[in-house]
Amino acid sequence: MKKLILFLIIVFIANTNLSAQNELFLKKEFISKSDTLRYRILFPDNYDITKEYPLVLFLHGSGERGADNEKQLVHGSYLFTNQANRTNFPAIVVFPQCPTKDFWAPIKDRSTGKFGYINAKHPTKAMQLVIELTKSLLKKEAVDSKRIYVIGLSMGGMGTFDLICREPKLFAAAVPICGGVNNERLKKVKQMPIRIYHGAIDNVVPLEHSQSAYDTLKSFGSKQCEIKVFPETGHNSWDQAFKEPDFLSWIFSKKLK
Repeated sequence: MKKLILFLIIVFIANTNLSAQNELFLKKEFISKSDTLRYRILFPDNYDITKEYPLVLFLHGSGERGADNEKQLVHGSYLFTNQANRTNFPAIVVFPQCPTKDFWAPIKDRSTGKFGYINAKHPTKAMQLVIELTKSLLKKEAVDSKRIYVIGLSMGGMGTFDLICREPKLFAAAVPICGGVNNERLKKVKQMPIRIYHGAIDNVVPLEHSQSAYDTLKSFGSKQCEIKVFPETGHNSWDQAFKEPDFLSWIFSKKLK
């Protein structure tokens, strides 16, 4: 009984600390015409509008869709509220939330359990709002236009690929985790630093989706793409990716020429 009480106390303290850290991300709404994109934004310590900071977009997975403007912080937000990281990598960090019935990237019917990627001319409504929000922040906040990055997991990994293919000149680097893309679109980003992560035993988004994207990029002549496969990891390869010692330092080292 004492062990159970101690465990519950530890869980309560951990959840309280996480909640307090998440409060560093301010709740915002971006409105374009009749559409609204909810997002959370984290500013660096001692934010100075006269300086320039990297901008990081983080695209969540399908399970974090909604309208509460909170669930999108479940995975990855702690990387940016960690005080050491805030000190070493001061940045503006944005976690938009995709509405429940929308997707970051256009994909084919999933009813069979298999993903297919559409080479759609227009982005989804949610992605269009993300693009507009990013360009708005570029104008209104102290953003270094040569250091804009995007990270995404699962549906957000697909969104990461989709976003850089739509805006190849906007991003200095990208990190798609357990995602996928219509590979013919990748020619537009063959010069971009892209680090792909995936679990070898992923039964939700199979490894072949990332592997084929990597192989295609290399066939296009990419010298700045790489893939990291975790042999004993399933779909939640983001947990392993976040533990990589250079996960943040790699992306923050990239800069548009």
